[in-house]
Amino acid sequence: MACPENMFFLIGLFMSGVLACFGKRDLIATMPDRLDVLTGSCVQIPCAFYIPDQNDYKFNSTILTSGVWLKGSTKFGEGQDNVRFHSSKTVNRYQGNITGNMSQKNCTTVFFNVTTSYSDKYFFRIESQPFRATDPDKSVNIDVRDLPPSPIITVSGEVKEGTPVSLNCSAVAPCPEHPPELTWTLPTQFTPENQLQENPDQTKSILSTVTFTLSYLHHEKNITCTAVYPVGTSNKTAEHTMMLNVSFSPKDTLASISPAGPVLVGSCVNLTCSSTANPPVTNFTWFQISGGKPTQEASGQSYTLNVTVGDGGLYYCEARNSHGRGKSEEEKLAIKGKTGTLGTILD
Repeated sequence: MACPENMFFLIGLFMSGVLACFGKRDLIATMPDRLDVLTGSCVQIPCAFYIPDQNDYKFNSTILTSGVWLKGSTKFGEGQDNVRFHSSKTVNRYQGNITGNMSQKNCTTVFFNVTTSYSDKYFFRIESQPFRATDPDKSVNIDVRDLPPSPIITVSGEVKEGTPVSLNCSAVAPCPEHPPELTWTLPTQFTPENQLQENPDQTKSILSTVTFTLSYLHHEKNITCTAVYPVGTSNKTAEHTMMLNVSFSPKDTLASISPAGPVLVGSCVNLTCSSTANPPVTNFTWFQISGGKPTQEASGQSYTLNVTVGDGGLYYCEARNSHGRGKSEEEKLAIKGKTGTLGTILD
């Protein structure tokens, strides 16, 4: 009698062999995992198949090969009602065509006039001589909806004033014969470039790209991409709106002095600086023009000054953030006093 260790080893080998045997697939199909489809439209199912080596000798590409689509189950034969399309039949439950070349193992199929009852998972089967097989491990889930999914907007490039940016809008095209039309609503002039493109899973989508140079005036403006799908004699629409977040240096920088009129020596005045920037201003600096040259006087958005005779004159502020700086216009501080220095009003 074999020792327990050897018994476990033999059992392991046996189970591995059994699993390998049952794990073999007579047919390997490739198709998308999921397709979102519009009611009343068509759907194209990208499809290809591969026959493993152990069965490859049974497949003869010169013999007419039929494609079969099974709904919800892989069962096939007498008494089964899950066959929805059989390419060798002239009448099928689904209107459709296999547009791929079956002799080249391309089983791409189009179904027309889909309804919500089409929503389910589908398996592919080939019928040939002498080879017949279904792939039970791969299916495509078709989800039929009354409304299309929203398009997707992405941004390429740095969203900063003075730089070109590309906005991309993509929308699925489950029925490539009648793809959606994409339109933009933007706060600037633009010329879109549209193209039908193939995705990694062989499905199709429409891509629209617009490129323009950003201005700080575009900050917090809405952009919208609208997808219009032709379905029969009508259209179905979906859209996506997003807000631009543009980085820019300080703009509209303004210095103000309160009170605004001439002030007495010894009184207090408040100097305030305001500016618009994204990201926000991180540093405010105040300057007085003395002898024709600016002299830095203080930092901070607000500056309180206990007035002396020498404080009269012109002031301005400067706002800074990580993208640059903005300078205000000069404001005059007038002082009531006995001398006639710059910015002083004589009694």
